[in-house]
Amino acid sequence: MVQTVVYESLPVGQQKIFFEKPRVLCRIFFKISALIQPAWGYRLKISLGDPMFSSCYTLTGSNTFFESKGKGIFQGDIWVRNVSTAAVEYTATEILV
Repeated sequence: MVQTVVYESLPVGQQKIFFEKPRVLCRIFFKISALIQPAWGYRLKISLGDPMFSSCYTLTGSNTFFESKGKGIFQGDIWVRNVSTAAVEYTATEILV
């Protein structure tokens, strides 16, 4: 079992791969959290394998995290894009088995 923890500050409009596609092991859990006050206005897009973000999850307002767990979760690259009006700090965790 392997656990990966990422801490990243993304400037406005920037995007990054937080977790690359596992090559040998399988992902069973991942969580991405914005380290902000829940009342502060922000927008975060999370894309599962699509760097163009044409299909993505959006976190806003009091929704400060996104997580997925279990055997059937997404196994590809996980992208994050900051579409807020200010830089936002993020923490992310993934577990591979």
